[in-house]
Amino acid sequence: MNKIIKIALIGKTNSGKSTLINNIVGEKISIINKKINTTQESLIGIKNYKNIQIIIYDTPGINFLKVSKTFNKNLKVNLWSSIDEADILIYMIDILRFNYKNIIQDIKKISEVKKPILLLFNKIDLIDKNEILSKIDLLKDIKNITSFLSISAKKNIGIKKFIKFISSKSYHSKWIYQNNEISNKDDIYITNECTRNAILKFLHKEIPYNIKIKNTLFKYLKNNDLKIKQSIKLDNKRYKPIILGKNGNTIKRIRECSQKDIKSIINNNIHLYLQIDTKNAK
Repeated sequence: MNKIIKIALIGKTNSGKSTLINNIVGEKISIINKKINTTQESLIGIKNYKNIQIIIYDTPGINFLKVSKTFNKNLKVNLWSSIDEADILIYMIDILRFNYKNIIQDIKKISEVKKPILLLFNKIDLIDKNEILSKIDLLKDIKNITSFLSISAKKNIGIKKFIKFISSKSYHSKWIYQNNEISNKDDIYITNECTRNAILKFLHKEIPYNIKIKNTLFKYLKNNDLKIKQSIKLDNKRYKPIILGKNGNTIKRIRECSQKDIKSIINNNIHLYLQIDTKNAK
């Protein structure tokens, strides 16, 4: 009989949530970027392990919880909807940025839903094992933390143990997704995300987080190459010269970076065309 378990990955920006979900699923479905809140929507990754379907909610970084901006309200909705859906909350910590006070505050906040919390230390390849144990000692008496595990998402250390542990918490249920599905998002969404990631990567000083990428063409050619056209929709015209760059160099780098990432995911030759849309911009 099939079983299921739903988990929500929660943590600060750069704790490694997107790297972990990509590692577990085996494909790059969640963008990885050092900028704050690159994960804006609640993306679901699916891992079918033996007779168990593991459903993983990749949530926005919780750095924004105390901020009351309209943009951040959307992130809060995505975070809490994922928490509501999950059976287990995985609070992920970059062990190199361990902050006891912040952890206590975050755990207290997410404990309001009264669900088991697994505290997951990431990047353990960069720290001495004794330091990990000392940090666990600091946190072991906190209510609602039911388990501790350590991994390196980037180096693939402890991932099998993590999957086995999560699987042990599964329960009998029909699978929600098909056997060959790895995400609730389609190829168009993921290719759009590749371009959004490339924009975040190359715009260091002023990052227009509220830009939207819209697909206008997604077509396989007779030779099996994939032709993609995307529109970069702006709500402010002053972003246009920033994205274009001097002599169009920035948008060229964005296109080349995105095209390379898409090719690595879809395993086809990609012809990517980008257009900047300021039609409804201020």
